[in-house]
Amino acid sequence: MKAVIQRVTKASVTVNGELISKIGKGYLVLLGVMDDDTEADAEITAKKTASLRIFEDEDEKMNLDILNVGGEVLAVSQFTLCADVKKGNRPSFIRSAAPDRANELYELYCSKLLENGVKNVQKGIFGADMKVELLNDGPVTILYDSEIWRKK
Repeated sequence: MKAVIQRVTKASVTVNGELISKIGKGYLVLLGVMDDDTEADAEITAKKTASLRIFEDEDEKMNLDILNVGGEVLAVSQFTLCADVKKGNRPSFIRSAAPDRANELYELYCSKLLENGVKNVQKGIFGADMKVELLNDGPVTILYDSEIWRKK
């Protein structure tokens, strides 16, 4: 599971000109589900997202997590994060999870964020052509790949 976590002051998703979801201070998370991802990947990625300390404390050190600041999450499924660009100039998406499985793990990730204490989790529409707007704060952008936390 791949996640791009962006610290934002606000973010929103529109589909066909209609506002679907929006958040204030928090994270915009772009989530790509790989073909070998499991429930454990969704769970650890959500736990790591909720405990990621990239908000500044009173000493201007990135020491606070999203729970400490009462932040929100806007999670958007993005299969293009699974692109393989090793050969040629056209990305291959063969390693992306099948849509049904990807949606299942995306939904699990979102529910696990709530279980890990995030108060407000908003979502895009899985598989839709979404327009995502954000105001990146910092900018601060963190990349996660759940493969690094898998037990060998």
